[in-house]
Amino acid sequence: TVNCLDQHVEKSPNRVALIWERDEPGTAVHVTYRELLDLTCRLANTLKKYGIQKGDRVAIYMSVSPLAVAAMLACARIGAVHTVIFAGFSAESLAGRIMDSGCKAVITYNQGVRGGRTTELKATVDAAVKNCPSIKHVFVAQRTDNKVQMGDRDIPLEEEMAKADSVCPPESMDSEDTLFLLYTSGSTGKPKGIVHTQAGYLLYAALTHKYVFDYQQGDVFGCVADIGWITGHSYVVYGPLCNGATSVLFESTPVYPDPGRYWEVVQRLKINQFYGAPTAIRLLLNYGEEWVKKYDRSSLKVLGSVGEPINKEAWQWFYQVVGEGRCALVDTWWQTETGGICIAPRPSEEKAEIVPAMAMRPFFGIVPVLMDENGEVLEGNDVSGALCIAQPWPGMARTIHGDHQRFVDAYFRAYPGYYFTGDGAYRSQEGYYQITGRVDDIINISGHRLGTAEIEDAMADHPEVPETAVVGYPHKIKGEGAFAFIVLKEQTAHADHIKEELKTLVASKIAKYAVPDHILVVKRLPKTRSGKIMRRLLRKVITEQSGNMGDVTTLDDPGVVQEILDAYQKYKEKSSS
Repeated sequence: TVNCLDQHVEKSPNRVALIWERDEPGTAVHVTYRELLDLTCRLANTLKKYGIQKGDRVAIYMSVSPLAVAAMLACARIGAVHTVIFAGFSAESLAGRIMDSGCKAVITYNQGVRGGRTTELKATVDAAVKNCPSIKHVFVAQRTDNKVQMGDRDIPLEEEMAKADSVCPPESMDSEDTLFLLYTSGSTGKPKGIVHTQAGYLLYAALTHKYVFDYQQGDVFGCVADIGWITGHSYVVYGPLCNGATSVLFESTPVYPDPGRYWEVVQRLKINQFYGAPTAIRLLLNYGEEWVKKYDRSSLKVLGSVGEPINKEAWQWFYQVVGEGRCALVDTWWQTETGGICIAPRPSEEKAEIVPAMAMRPFFGIVPVLMDENGEVLEGNDVSGALCIAQPWPGMARTIHGDHQRFVDAYFRAYPGYYFTGDGAYRSQEGYYQITGRVDDIINISGHRLGTAEIEDAMADHPEVPETAVVGYPHKIKGEGAFAFIVLKEQTAHADHIKEELKTLVASKIAKYAVPDHILVVKRLPKTRSGKIMRRLLRKVITEQSGNMGDVTTLDDPGVVQEILDAYQKYKEKSSS
């Protein structure tokens, strides 16, 4: 926090650190570095008063706001470890993360506000902490004027902060002490708590923020990601604040109150760098250009895309319509585990070419390699393989909380001596990198990373559904959607009712965005003789490549393929009618 706050307060205390673009249009709140330090210290002293010490874990379940940023920085200031949990997650998801990390406290709001609707954050926390004995206190801030139920362990946060001292000496930390945990999906059902440390993470976030976006002092940096994701950690909070930047906090949605919201905000706040997700761009593209052209976007210098590979159509629209063909568009590839951007078109030589929909150039110190099926490094250009990184870099994750073996297995076992990203990539004739998507059972829905096993585990709790298999398929807006194949216990007339129950189940166990778009009932799933479900065959069925099924000899009964194809055809005809 000294790097993010104190150093700037000494030099320019009245510089604006955060511009909170609240859900209600036109009600932006400006917070200076001095004010943010004050908020942070009061919050830090409040945590200390209630027994939070160096090394303790604290869950933050809040919508995007200056107080949420102060909560992160307050933890850092006293050496506590924050784990921010996206405020769209269900009580069960929240409880699982709290239990896995052993949090002592939760910081939340009475309610959240997004897209004109209120969400019950405190009620969700109440439901979650019922099953979490490690939680001693729940700090509750007020986002709305509505009263919520307050119990014995609940503490009104603002009231306590008003009484707290506004000076809090920062804890002295080792460079390799933990700064935060952030949960992300793995290919097994249980999310993993990725560990980032103090010095390396902050250095990497700050450098990538400065050089990829060409951030200049005085620019207004607009990253519209939620703080619950790594993008919000690195490019809303830590990177920009370390660089003394002015960072926009966007609480709303791209279509509230109308599809011009992003561009109205760009005009009103005079945003210079705009960093967002391809899924939002694809959504807005469908509403047409007039919503963009209504607003003055002349302040924009750099556009960025994050969260999933951007398709060419969305890239062109973003570049030509939003950026008027005059802004550099950086398609950035990185992961929760990498801490910051690893491959992007900038930095580069002045005016160097940018190829549409390509991440292109590795950042300083990043050494990408492509591997073939036999684990050999692919030399030369115009090749495709599994993307690995050959040398360590400051921002890389150090471990998975409480499970170092899983960390080693997930990232370093497949290609010994290399970090395996889980993505496939193509190296072009010119030596540029293009990310082609995951090579494992992980899908990317609207930029949210989700293991298909998580959705399967959630659906497996339904008593009528003994078996499920979920695969990703290309989706026009979301990038990928989830397609579920299910086997029912009895051939029942209630299939539609069960499908609805499954959707509710997935929403309550994970989150709304995880709910499959399609659920197809089949008699059985395609399995190998050892009982492993062959998901690639299911992917071929729904992407209609059934003429090219590849090797099906390992199936215990190859006849299953035709059964599923027939069921899929019927389902399609029914859907289109």
